Amino acid sequence: MADSLRKSTIDVAVVGHTNAGKTSLLRTLTRQVRFGEVSDRPGTTRHVEAIGLEVDGRTVMRYFDTPGLEDSVALQYHLKQMPEQLTPPQRVAALLDGPEAHGVFEQEAKVLRQMLGADAAIYVIDCREPVLPKYRCEIEVLNTCARPIMPVLNFVRSEHSREPEWREVLAAYGLHAAVLFDAVAPFVGAERQLYEDLSVLMRQHKGMLQTVLDDLDRQADERRTASAQRVADTLISAAAMRREIEPGTLADTKAKERFVTTFRKELVDSVRKCVDDLLQMHGFEKDDAQLDVMQWTSGRWASDLFNPETLASVGRLLGKGAAAGAAVGFTLDLALAGMSLGAATALGAAIGGALGQGWGQAPRKLRNAIMGVEELTLDNDVLIVLADSLVHLCQVLQARGHAAQDTIEVRMAPSGTYRKVLLQLLEPLEQARAHPEWEHHAGARRNHSSRREALGRSLAEQVMGLLDVVPPEAPPIGVEMQ
Repeated sequence: MADSLRKSTIDVAVVGHTNAGKTSLLRTLTRQVRFGEVSDRPGTTRHVEAIGLEVDGRTVMRYFDTPGLEDSVALQYHLKQMPEQLTPPQRVAALLDGPEAHGVFEQEAKVLRQMLGADAAIYVIDCREPVLPKYRCEIEVLNTCARPIMPVLNFVRSEHSREPEWREVLAAYGLHAAVLFDAVAPFVGAERQLYEDLSVLMRQHKGMLQTVLDDLDRQADERRTASAQRVADTLISAAAMRREIEPGTLADTKAKERFVTTFRKELVDSVRKCVDDLLQMHGFEKDDAQLDVMQWTSGRWASDLFNPETLASVGRLLGKGAAAGAAVGFTLDLALAGMSLGAATALGAAIGGALGQGWGQAPRKLRNAIMGVEELTLDNDVLIVLADSLVHLCQVLQARGHAAQDTIEVRMAPSGTYRKVLLQLLEPLEQARAHPEWEHHAGARRNHSSRREALGRSLAEQVMGLLDVVPPEAPPIGVEMQ
């Protein structure tokens, strides 16, 4: 049974010193955020845990998460005391057959046993650690198992990284190839590079590893497309939001405040559902995202959507002046404003505004003008903040490792090419403003009209274009990107 499984499955032991990030790496490679336990406490993993990587419903790779090597110095010394006629792997086998494997070297034996049974090993290194003698002994012990070893340099983005020192010592022991793979925020292409390098080490499995690479590309394309479609759907629904306010409600300050609060909450609930869906698409937990748009706000993304300073900044980008958007973040369509100019003028303005959004809006506009009813819709400023936040969240999720334990903070940086492409979303969203029935309500039947579906596909294409545009590192107007 084991032999037949080995023919169709690649077994890889994931090894390294204590707390180097082995479990974190596996969470990222397999996109299973609940695998194992990730903690800053040393020695969190105490037993060998297996996790499979499936392609088309078939397990093509099995990773084995192993405990850290706790006393590599003593272990190396013990192996060197064995009879000289034994080959290095035979010395390891002798150790595993002896009492020490169940005593002083119990933890190390778990690692070595897995190494001997694996097709290859991924050696995870915490680059923040100095290259101490115990780590040199660790490398020697792993080499003793005579298995292909692929070093993975973890935490290379840390200011305390000692990457050059680690590369030097690895080369001294014949390990010249190494992959940079920060488990918290992986480098773009690092996952692909890891599998490509493994295929060089295990040429007999090159075809199977290519299958893994092809599946990675397919999954990435599917996530990107699905994310863009979900963002587009949320933006269309937000642009379509329209609420009528009776004159009596407007005259009552508290009643109007309750009305506005309810309006905002309905938008927030819709966006929250979108965020949850995006997290699920990328294999994250619901509490992993916090859309923090501006550095001076409270940190609650829901209120950031209507933050006056944020909206004023976006208003300037839209060419609306410094004070634009600085009030409440939505447009009050005052159909009867300026009655002192004459009823005909006010009604004429109402008719003109209605016809600008299509003949279908004219009856409602005229009725509201006559009855003194105002309409509440989201301003373009809010739509831009919302679009930027969701697009940036998608960008972060695409490159975020599943070992990350900090909350995602997405900040707006609408400048340069990114700003230009971002603002282009407003034109197609104008269509949604004329169709309040396009808003999706929780628990209600969704609108699947051909026009809405067509707009969704077109807008999703624009969003996908935005995902490829990286906002600048030094955005203007006090807006910060993390």
